[in-house]
Amino acid sequence: MRRVYLDHNATTPLRAEARAAMIAAMEVVGNPASVHAEGRAAKGLVEAARAQVAALVGCEPSQVVFTGSATEAAALAVAQKGRHGGIFASLPTEHECLRAWSAADLPSLHGVDGVAAAGVGDLLRRLSGRGAMGWQAGGGSAALLAISAANSETGLMMPDRGVVASGQAECFEGGPRPYSVISDITQMAGKMPVIYPDGRPSYAILSAHKMGGPKGVGALINFTGDDPAPLLRGGGQEMGRRSGTENVIGIAGFGAAAAAAQRDLDAGLWSGVEKLRNILENSLEDAADMTIFVGKGSERLPNTSCFATPGWKGETQVMQMDLSGFSVSAGSACSSGKVRKSHVLDAMGYDEETAGGAIRVSLGLETTEEDVARFCAAWIDKYQRHRARAA
Repeated sequence: MRRVYLDHNATTPLRAEARAAMIAAMEVVGNPASVHAEGRAAKGLVEAARAQVAALVGCEPSQVVFTGSATEAAALAVAQKGRHGGIFASLPTEHECLRAWSAADLPSLHGVDGVAAAGVGDLLRRLSGRGAMGWQAGGGSAALLAISAANSETGLMMPDRGVVASGQAECFEGGPRPYSVISDITQMAGKMPVIYPDGRPSYAILSAHKMGGPKGVGALINFTGDDPAPLLRGGGQEMGRRSGTENVIGIAGFGAAAAAAQRDLDAGLWSGVEKLRNILENSLEDAADMTIFVGKGSERLPNTSCFATPGWKGETQVMQMDLSGFSVSAGSACSSGKVRKSHVLDAMGYDEETAGGAIRVSLGLETTEEDVARFCAAWIDKYQRHRARAA
């Protein structure tokens, strides 16, 4: 029986356009740093891709810094915290590539516990109220905050749109204080228009393989007027911002995927995916009275459904659905193959039994109504068996 892939938030199938661009790039032998014709040809591929990524995310090509992953892009952005006052904090629902940095910094935050923050506004209030690193009392001290545009596990869009942009936070004491933002747009880019209605963040991060590009290439979007200080030093590639010979083949695939993603966005194809997601949730909801659908009715990514059945372990569901021919997940795929309770749902206030019973289904452009119907039938069958055993 044909397997059905429903884990697009973990990674997406390689687009035909990206594959074709990568195959063509394999025939280009030059190093982008070389000045001869072959080098200029390779450099041309990199710059063409840079323009394609910039067009998708709404920035200037010069603001795109190619990296090996969104994780590296996040590290490059966090490394700039010294320019933003030395304070770094993230929401507890952030992806591990940002959340882990915040956890490491917590001792220096003078009691500011990002894990307790209910949202961006609450995090700002906690920073200002507790005087983290002198943010309250130190005059011009700034903070660098990590704020995802859309959560990878629940698909929920950040509700505090007014503070996603870098700006000034009103403190309870001492007047406004500046803050800068790293916006994780990895899941949103390619599925929804990347729009900053209230002003831009300082940095944004994204990854090729979440939009049909290859694995192993990402980008930092630098909206500031200053070039980021490089983490990797050496040959001064990427205009001195990230040393190391560029992954020309991967970058070419990234650019082609970005251009194809923009085309699909313009064509409105993701509205069809959203309809399928809603069909899936409505079908399961009718059959599963114990199941909680996280964020249903709220603004979400069009392809993502996170639902939890208390008492039925997410790990068990993932394995049962895998054996039935369906690929789903119990959260982020960035845990070296581990399946564990969602830190996102835990931070959102769900109890341990509920958070431990969650799985994520993330659809793609190639998902069909038949795929959804087959998944629903298989999952409902397993759900009914679970209820019978628990009775």
